[in-house]
Amino acid sequence: MDIQTLKKKYILEEILEKKESLEKRLESSHSTGENMSELSSELGYYTQLYTYIKGIYQNIGKYEQAQQIFQEADDLELKEMGKIEMKEVEENTEELEKEIVKLQIEREFHDEDDNRSVILEIRAGAGGEEASLFAADLFNMYKNYAVNKGWDVQIIDSNVSETGGYKEVIAHINGKNVYKNLKYESGVHRVQRVPVTESSGRIHTSTASVAIMPEAREIDIEIKPEDLRIDVMRASGAGGQCVNRTDSAVRITHLPTGIVVSCQETKHQAQNKEKAMANLRSRLYDRKKMEEDAKRSSMRSLQIGSAMRAEKIRTYNFPQNRITDHRIKKSWHSIESILFGNLDELIEDVREGIQIGALNNAK
Repeated sequence: MDIQTLKKKYILEEILEKKESLEKRLESSHSTGENMSELSSELGYYTQLYTYIKGIYQNIGKYEQAQQIFQEADDLELKEMGKIEMKEVEENTEELEKEIVKLQIEREFHDEDDNRSVILEIRAGAGGEEASLFAADLFNMYKNYAVNKGWDVQIIDSNVSETGGYKEVIAHINGKNVYKNLKYESGVHRVQRVPVTESSGRIHTSTASVAIMPEAREIDIEIKPEDLRIDVMRASGAGGQCVNRTDSAVRITHLPTGIVVSCQETKHQAQNKEKAMANLRSRLYDRKKMEEDAKRSSMRSLQIGSAMRAEKIRTYNFPQNRITDHRIKKSWHSIESILFGNLDELIEDVREGIQIGALNNAK
């Protein structure tokens, strides 16, 4: 255990000084007008950080005592006890350092949108009908994951292919911390497998793109009525005869940005309009969020910003029963289970890997 490095890395007096300063500012926030919520959050961080670093300094003391016993004791049993104590203290210190990293990550990557519901968009890419089938597999994967989490999934709009896949599917996933769990799923997903339509057994490579957008509230985005062109039409495709008899489908064009959204999933025009507007708000909010990240040019936005949507982030290799996330260079060998919606381990690994990588690159 390198004691001098630990003392240089973690200066206990500085953290204590910061903690006490925040305590005083919080006490006087009623008179100063400082934001109590922000001060409480900062104080919580430095209080926990102080606890961990204080634990490291206590370990340093224990290590030095055990080291002295190991070096000076003549009794072999005492020497062995000193050696065991040193090893235990080292392991405990490593755990405390891991907790500090987790605490720093949680603070650095806290996103005010984490607790929001999301709009999920999946579009078939290269690969024709096989790409649309893969898009359907991805949608079912996220839908099953959502069900496991107790979230609600409602399709806003879809375009079904001849083979029953999705050329495009847009859905609203409603629940707690949906964006926090799914935000790193945005990007190009690639599949390598023998398509059901392939008679020769040749492996094909196809792609589908995934976009995850935090759901926007009306107060987040102002949309002027004069900026909208709203068209109504008869629904097409799967939907039933009762849907197709009336002009229930809605298409909305946001004139300033050219963004077009549509919905034909219900037989009621008002419900379709409401769903389409929710989609439009989220797209505009997501656009605003990306612009703000670009202006800040912060470490967070540079490392994990929405630009990743254009990148190939993951490959699903069926012949080798392997899923690989290229951002963190890690693989999982349970492709059927994951596509069935068992995503907890993968999502946690990806989030941790991306965030730790961003912190390390920023140092």
